Amino acid sequence: MKLFSYWRSQATYRVRIALAIKGLDAELTTLDLLKGDQFAQHYRALNPEMVVPTLIDGDHPPLTQSLAILEFLEEQYPDPPLLPSEPYGRARVRAIAQVVAMDAHPFIVPRVRKYLEQELKLDEATRTKWLTHWLETGTRAVEGMLAHEPRTGRFCHGDRPTIADLCLVAHLTSAQMLCGVKPDAYPTAARIFTTCMQLDAFAKTHPRKQPDAPAAA
Repeated sequence: MKLFSYWRSQATYRVRIALAIKGLDAELTTLDLLKGDQFAQHYRALNPEMVVPTLIDGDHPPLTQSLAILEFLEEQYPDPPLLPSEPYGRARVRAIAQVVAMDAHPFIVPRVRKYLEQELKLDEATRTKWLTHWLETGTRAVEGMLAHEPRTGRFCHGDRPTIADLCLVAHLTSAQMLCGVKPDAYPTAARIFTTCMQLDAFAKTHPRKQPDAPAAA
């Protein structure tokens, strides 16, 4: 396997965690999204959207979009599972994951930040306000889905990590790195984050531990 990654990419962090949980090794190829490595013709041929992650599994066509990659890994390498066995639980896990991965994350990715700065000419304070708004909107929604819900356990759903935890941890990590926002105001999400970060699969794949992370990250 080969994984195209950027150290601070929330989407790629999700996939790195999943690979670690499932005990899968992937050769890491790093791209500097701020320098525009993703626009190179050879990478565009792999991922026409020119974003990360992209996962190559043997001679098969490239896999793109983190949630699709997570579902692929779950189907192709089902042990240990990242989705509950029963359909209502699977739907709940997917819903929690999608709140942060599909409703909040798209507003804070590098191409959006670049557009806000270069096209709309927004100053740094205003851009930070934008990022903080969408990150906290996602966290607030997930907290509401987790708190006082009997299916919430040590993790988002029960007592083992699921795709929901991968997405939540990556989301909260982005909030801390981009805006200095900590999850303290959201006690259930904060508790689950702390629980996850005690596991090697989450801690050792953290953005700051990636080979392309700057020394002062």
